[in-house]
Amino acid sequence: MAADDVAAGSARAALVDPLAGLPRVTYANGGTDFSALHRLIDRLLPSISDTLKGQPALHWIGGGALATGARFEVASPIDRGLMLGQRLQADAATVEGAVLAARRAFAGWRNAGWRARVQALRTVADRLQARRLEVAIAVILEVGKSRLEALGEIEEAIDLIRFYCDQVEVHQGWELSLSSGPGGESGHDRLRPYGCFAVIAPFNYPVALAIGMSCAALLGGNTVVFKPTAQAVLSGRLIAALFADLPAGVFNLLQGDGQVGEALATHPGVDGIAFTGSHAVGMRLLRQAAQGRFMKPVLAELGGKNSAFVTASAHLDDAAWGVARSAFGMSGQKCSALSRVYVARSIREAFIDRLLSVTASLKVDDPRASGSFTGPVIDARAADRFVQAMRQAAPEGRVLAGGQPLAQRPEGAYLAPTLIADLPPDHPVQVNELFLPVLSLQSFDHLQEAIDASNASALGLTAGIYSTDETEIDLFDDRIEAGVLYANRASGATTGAWPGFQTFCGWKGSGLTGKGGLGTHYVQQFMREQSRTRAAPPTSRNTP
Repeated sequence: MAADDVAAGSARAALVDPLAGLPRVTYANGGTDFSALHRLIDRLLPSISDTLKGQPALHWIGGGALATGARFEVASPIDRGLMLGQRLQADAATVEGAVLAARRAFAGWRNAGWRARVQALRTVADRLQARRLEVAIAVILEVGKSRLEALGEIEEAIDLIRFYCDQVEVHQGWELSLSSGPGGESGHDRLRPYGCFAVIAPFNYPVALAIGMSCAALLGGNTVVFKPTAQAVLSGRLIAALFADLPAGVFNLLQGDGQVGEALATHPGVDGIAFTGSHAVGMRLLRQAAQGRFMKPVLAELGGKNSAFVTASAHLDDAAWGVARSAFGMSGQKCSALSRVYVARSIREAFIDRLLSVTASLKVDDPRASGSFTGPVIDARAADRFVQAMRQAAPEGRVLAGGQPLAQRPEGAYLAPTLIADLPPDHPVQVNELFLPVLSLQSFDHLQEAIDASNASALGLTAGIYSTDETEIDLFDDRIEAGVLYANRASGATTGAWPGFQTFCGWKGSGLTGKGGLGTHYVQQFMREQSRTRAAPPTSRNTP
């Protein structure tokens, strides 16, 4: 990213938002008439795509662009013949330079005060809103999201920034005066930043998660070194442009694969880590952090093996739509995706009929097309994982839908939404997070038994229930071991959290802190508490 490229990005942000006046896309308004929106995208998508592709992929460090490291061509998962451009692999010196730039900028950013930081980040939100169509198209191209999924992600990112800014403002930067102590002492309590945060984002939400973690760190007074997923060669550059007017070194971008992320996270100059990704990697980062002279904060959301429960009293149409949307949206590549559904035996066949009908109506297609419900999985490795899972599952369960790649789509890894019933409780497909469009169905006679079976998982991110019996919903709420719960949502059984409306907190192996993103307790985790006590002046206290 050249300096003039960043300046051009800032200038474009001042233009009129092309989506102004059109319905806003969220994860819960799928029934809205988006025909005008689709017509606009039909008209602008080709030109925006051409502009995005092939631009230089550079690091952004200390307010300037660098082109160090090996270069790799990156293809779109939509079509392996669609080349998006090159990415860089940051070398050790580049990682060192990014951390040093962030550390040098820390004192000035910390001392700017929370009001200045809130104002700066609200400007970032405004810029993102003006460029939301462009950023959404980048996400479509680089990770294969459908139009509405991509636009929903950008809208979520905008609301994340604004919600976190509001929280800092409401709490006045978490600077509190406490009660007077003995002898007239005054007490003050403050939350203060740690220093330099490494922010490492995954491929499935390359904008919302990157911006959510980065902005929370920045609002807390920290500086950031951001390492996007290796697939984010388009959105990573656009994100850096949003932050280009912050003081040099406050926000830095490193490109590269998991090795670069590992080097960044373990760098001794990094004071904290924000990570979203697999349970295995997150736990490794936590253990590595504990080996230092003192513990660093590791704020991580680590995936899920999420369940929904359909009881005998459920509205089956709502349940079928909610289950299908959460299981097969983005081809199952969400940490909140539904992968297990437990169905009351008495309504099992009726529910399966409805679920199969809904699943058959979901179009797996090029996500650039308006009618596509979901696109490809991210790469050939994911497709291979799907084939292996089906080889394991087919002999021991009943494949009711899907079960194979879509042979008519050889240019990308397009997979059929798959429903498989009656696997053994300890089967790998029933137990392990797959990140694939695979849903396992089990029957139950007693809801508590199904909840117990779900709770046997080491993961506990999201869960949902369909029931008109408040006693059943109360039992679910009280006994399920997960951090994000939904009841009777046709828009999604386990997916669709939104800033300020739901928090996103993983229990057990799905999270490390017990407090989640999107909510009121997130930004504070990027800060540490400091107590300040002042003795009363001599004239106002008794001397011995």
